[in-house]
Amino acid sequence: MDMKELREKAGLRTVDVASKLGIAESTVRNWDIGRHTPRLPIEDIPKFLEVYQCTLEEIVEAAKESKRKFDAFHS
Repeated sequence: MDMKELREKAGLRTVDVASKLGIAESTVRNWDIGRHTPRLPIEDIPKFLEVYQCTLEEIVEAAKESKRKFDAFHS
């Protein structure tokens, strides 16, 4: 499962995640496609996991999968 699939599994749109985390919607879109991986201050991680309704392990694997797909498409 990649970042987009994880977000959709939580029933969220990119604008929803952006609003809940106080970030730009383009940032969420970049996470979805694997252009960038989430980089958050440690104190923001619990909120991040709450928004995505997942575990730390799930988000790490989703970020890796998105990055893998992005790299494969752009190589």
